[in-house]
Amino acid sequence: MQVQTTNIEGVLILTPQVFGDSRGYFLESFNRDNFDDAIGNSEFEFVQDNESMSSKGVLRGLHYQSPPYDQGKLVRVIQGEVLDVVVDIRQDSITYGQYFSITLNGTSKQMLWIPPGMAHGFASLENNTIFAYKCTEFYRPESEGCILWNDPDLSIIWGVQEPIISDKDKRGVLFRDFVTPFTS
Repeated sequence: MQVQTTNIEGVLILTPQVFGDSRGYFLESFNRDNFDDAIGNSEFEFVQDNESMSSKGVLRGLHYQSPPYDQGKLVRVIQGEVLDVVVDIRQDSITYGQYFSITLNGTSKQMLWIPPGMAHGFASLENNTIFAYKCTEFYRPESEGCILWNDPDLSIIWGVQEPIISDKDKRGVLFRDFVTPFTS
């Protein structure tokens, strides 16, 4: 597995080895030992796997869960393509309020490790995009938060002209009004 760092400490791009031939391909989507080596520790344990399917133009995010139920996520696209976005919301981080984005797709098979203390979202760039993620904590609605996807202070370029957004995501908080529950 290839590991690349990003501009946000702890957020990593993971590229698995893909074995392909005329029959198709095979890849190891998760191996505990390789994952621990890639992120440099073994403190995280995945407890829930999620999958979503989205039409082109669907935007989901920017979501997080507050401590003590904060989540780390290992995300990937099985089919289609997304612009995946991570915002650092760790109060004492030197990249607090900055974002990282990457195009993930079913062809490259790249994955993104998103440690706790990040807000996360994605925009589907193709119809029938299947997005999968492993989480280090169970989903807890009472711990969930949302930062407004089009916050002017964050200036995220999502790559979709007229995104399709849930009512819940339309009610996200502005970053200037956001009080982070995270420290670095």
